Amino acid sequence: MATRRFQWVERGGQAGSTRLDHGAVGITARTSAFKAFLADAIRVGDLAPWMPSMAEGSLPLEAGEQLYLPLPDMPALCRRLLAGIPATWSFAVDALHRSELGWEIEAAGACHSTRFDVVVLAIPPAQAAPLLGPHRVDWSRHAAVAPMQPCWTLMGIADGPDFATAWDAARPPTGPLAWVLRNDARPGRERAAGKAHWVVHARAGWSRRYLEQPAGWVQLQLQAALGDWLGQPVDWHQSAVHRWRYALPVADPAQPTESCWWDATRGLGACGDFLGGSGVEGAWLSGRALATAVLQAQDAAHRSTSSVVAHASPPMLAAR
Repeated sequence: MATRRFQWVERGGQAGSTRLDHGAVGITARTSAFKAFLADAIRVGDLAPWMPSMAEGSLPLEAGEQLYLPLPDMPALCRRLLAGIPATWSFAVDALHRSELGWEIEAAGACHSTRFDVVVLAIPPAQAAPLLGPHRVDWSRHAAVAPMQPCWTLMGIADGPDFATAWDAARPPTGPLAWVLRNDARPGRERAAGKAHWVVHARAGWSRRYLEQPAGWVQLQLQAALGDWLGQPVDWHQSAVHRWRYALPVADPAQPTESCWWDATRGLGACGDFLGGSGVEGAWLSGRALATAVLQAQDAAHRSTSSVVAHASPPMLAAR
């Protein structure tokens, strides 16, 4: 659920800026629990339904599939869920250390000043594997080989051809492109007269084949592919590419069937779409399952402590 602030210099010299949703295309819901969560978000104005008009010749959306978008950008829903919760950002974790005093989190050779009772990892499995290794070898081995598909994404600002305004999105049936999106046609997104805000996702197979190619080369290839799909070159004002190395999970019968991993003895857990299923819904279901497990463990520990206190003699009474 990613949105990038995009800045460029217009041909006349003035500065331009907008935001482009370069991660998940949208949110879909199949389970009753996630549908209820989305309904609450719509009710308070955090989410909007989106039924894009698809380009002629495009593959259709899946039958009955309704898309939803957070407002005004994709991370907004997560920001609101985190409101009031202290957070430390841009702290790349290198190692986890556990002692009788709790967990320490190490980054760049130094440990975070706070010790923690519980650590949960909500990151791609390949990145979680080395952190889990010293504490749960079995989880680490599974995470290290969990299959994830990559995705190269092109985004940018271009002159807006009239023919493109008749549709919001496309799923080309062949070629390197999986999705072609007019970001300015999405609910709550900025529009600019005479300009098109493009976001283009490459197919997983194409992205995997050219995963290690230089970004400049990939950008030229995807620009050309978009021009081929539109039937004419695109006049770009500014563009860039982003490489999602771990974009989409792949169903694998050899992988564990749990929707999350939780070790109550260590206070260690992991969640993500590679466990809960693809899409935002899969990640949400996995995170919810892990949160439930953590809270249940805390409740059990609290009840155990309360029981011990209730049956223990008060110190003063025992001294008599």
